[in-house]
Parts: sequence; structure tokens; C-alpha cells
Amino acid sequence: MKKYQLAKGCTDLSGLKLVDCDTPKPGTGQVLIKVHATSLNYRDHAVVSGNYFGGVLKRDTVPLSDGAGEVVEVGPGVTRVRPGQRVAGTFFQVWADGEPDLGKIAALGSPLDGMLAEYVVLHEDGVVPIPEHLSYEEAATLPCAGVTAWNALMFSGAVRPGQSVLTLGTGGVSIFALQFAKLAGARVLITSSSDEKLARAKKLGADDVINYRKTPAWEQEVVRLTGRGVDHVIEVGGTGTLAKSFQSVGFRGQVALIGVLAGREGDTNPHSLMLKNASLRGIFVGSRRMFEDMNAAIAVNRLRPVVDKSFDFTDAAEAFSYQLAGKHFGKVAIRVAD
Repeated sequence: MKKYQLAKGCTDLSGLKLVDCDTPKPGTGQVLIKVHATSLNYRDHAVVSGNYFGGVLKRDTVPLSDGAGEVVEVGPGVTRVRPGQRVAGTFFQVWADGEPDLGKIAALGSPLDGMLAEYVVLHEDGVVPIPEHLSYEEAATLPCAGVTAWNALMFSGAVRPGQSVLTLGTGGVSIFALQFAKLAGARVLITSSSDEKLARAKKLGADDVINYRKTPAWEQEVVRLTGRGVDHVIEVGGTGTLAKSFQSVGFRGQVALIGVLAGREGDTNPHSLMLKNASLRGIFVGSRRMFEDMNAAIAVNRLRPVVDKSFDFTDAAEAFSYQLAGKHFGKVAIRVAD
């Protein structure tokens, strides 16, 4: 079989290599999955560049936390899944439900080997069946971006009909947040520097769109449009946009802190939150239970994740470059097998 590895200590895509190896065998409690598709997250670029938690990789590592495929073999004692099932791996392999043990949870793609391989072995507790109407490429977008947006809005945020949601940008988490917010009956505002992407967001149900290059004071526009600020902010920019998100949120609203796309430097003074009795909540993906609940909602509503572009397995480096250039709307996928 073939798999990609990021070389120990790598700091750019030159460390990404396609290698041959033996197909792994599942042990007790494990399942062997033929991977059909994977997808990229901004986190994967941080791993490549050595800027993820823990710094540069300490060993050769298979990248990408997100992937979906077919169970082809199970090890002794496996009861949760069976051969032939279509499944996706969970981002955290040992967080089933409730409060996680921060000393034990570990993510695919770093520090654990990830999904960019023809076959992978995962623990049976670290996989979930995928909705029947989804393709493998669509299902491969769910483990990180999908669950993160679900946690931020539906689990931790408890968004309600009639509330308002501001989502920054049109990447994977932001577009999932748009889709989930509309399922919940919320009003959605979304930002982008591209009028073309904003038009696509409108077609997905966005109620108000703001081009932040044409409207640099977009936080003021959010307040003007809503009259009070929003109930929820999906904050993927990090400290670079946090101050504007604080100004965009309304009384008793919530800012879900998810990413660092706008950089790690900026104003993080929380004083404006205090004046509005608002809160800042950190979101770091979620549990298997959240994944399962999200899948149930996706199945009932026949929701389809937005895959902007799919690349062949042999073109994985091009997929990384395409996403890093910010050309995508929604998710970027890699086809591993037909």
C-alpha cells in the first residue's frame, strides 16, 4: 500500500513524501479501513510548517486528521462496527462523550498518524458510520470542521430559532456553521473579501453578507444590520480579528474561538465583553457523541457538505497549496480510492 508521510522536523511541503509500506493488520479492538477520501484543515498546514502544538514533528507522521472509507477487516473483540460499513475517523481517538481526559486524548494527523493513506488502522471507538446519502469526499469533511462548527453552535452554543450568527470567512468551519445555523432557524451574517464567495454564501442561505475589504469596519456594519450585535460569533481569525468580534457580539452573546487564520497578534482586551455580559468560549473540535449527533441531523435534513475541489491522491501537495492560497469555498478534498 501507499501512504504519505511528513518527515520528522519538516517545516514545509518538501517534507511530504509518498512511500510504500505493508498494509497494517488490526489488533484487538481495532478496525482496518480502506480510505476513499480525506480532507484538509488549516491545522494541517500548521503541522506541515512546524507551528502546531508541540512544534516540529518528532517522528515521520502520516498527515491529515480527516478521512472516510470502508471497514474491510476487524480485529478480535470489535463490536461497534462490521466489515463493509462506511465510516469516518474521529478527530480525537479516545474522546467518546462527556468531559475529555486532557492527558490522554490525541488527534489524528499529529501526534497520531493520520488519514492520508490507502489503508489505516483505528480503534473501533474512534470511528463513526457516515450518513448514507453522502459521498466519501463529502463525509471526509466532517471530522474536524463539521464537528467544530456543530460544537460551537449546536452543543456549546445552543443556538435557537430567531437568533443571529456571524461567521467569519468562507472556509470549512464557517460554511458548516452557515449550514447548521440555518437548520436551527437562525439569521446568518457572513464575511469575505470576495464578492463571488459572498454570492455563493447567499445561495446557501446567508441572510447578510459583508465584504471586509470594502467595509473595513465590518463590526460596525454587523451592529447596524442587527441593531444590537449578534448572538453568536464563529471566530476563526484568532487574535487578529478578536477585537472586532467582541464589538460584533450583542448582549449575552457568545464568541466561539476556533482558529488563528488572521494571525496570533492583536487586541485581546475582553473589557467590551464585560459591558455586554457576553462570553468567549474556546472550541477544539469535539467528542464522538457530538459527531454522531451531527450525523443524525445531516441525515435527516439531507444536508450536503460543500466540497470546493477534489484532488487525486498523487496530487496531495497541490491540494495543500490550493487551500493555503485561500482559493477555496468550503472544503478541499483528496480522493484516495474510487
